Amino acid sequence: MKFDLVITGVGGQGTVLASRIVARAAMEAGWQVRTSETIGMAQREGCVVSHVRVGENLAGALIPDGRADVLLGFELAEAARALAKLKAGGKAIVNEDVIVPTSVSAGLSRYRVQDIREYLERELPGVCFLRASEVAREAGNSKTANVVMLGALSTLPGLPFSPEGLLEAVLKTVPSQFREINRKAFEMGRRAMGVC
Repeated sequence: MKFDLVITGVGGQGTVLASRIVARAAMEAGWQVRTSETIGMAQREGCVVSHVRVGENLAGALIPDGRADVLLGFELAEAARALAKLKAGGKAIVNEDVIVPTSVSAGLSRYRVQDIREYLERELPGVCFLRASEVAREAGNSKTANVVMLGALSTLPGLPFSPEGLLEAVLKTVPSQFREINRKAFEMGRRAMGVC
């Protein structure tokens, strides 16, 4: 078994927490795990990329280009930026959320949502776009979008843990007062994948 996952987004979206939950689920399933994060100005909504490597006899924690089995994109442009990490035939689940960079707000650049989406569709036949933040709001808390994405991830074949194992890792990681809302967000994420 070898499984490489890249989670990308911006600061404040819960990418690092999501990577720790995945790592916990894999370790509790008996696998070796290596993780790494690249965080750029995360407190100011900068780029965050988490690498999670699962298997046996693992070497480094960073996933080389063209080797990730799955790309979880928590933000549209960041998913496009991390596309080189995904291997041919890899799976991608992308949150349709857009977090407009400061340079766009200042009028120094443009954020072309439709162009980015079309690029992802062209480069990744079968990419699954989710409205994870909207699903999270329906679950009762917009901050659970990362758990919605983990619920969606849990539907993919070939993972090094069961859906139940991943949900258990979520529930063990989040504070007790947020367990039920996160359980709901996870299950809603699983259901959302049914329309992809």
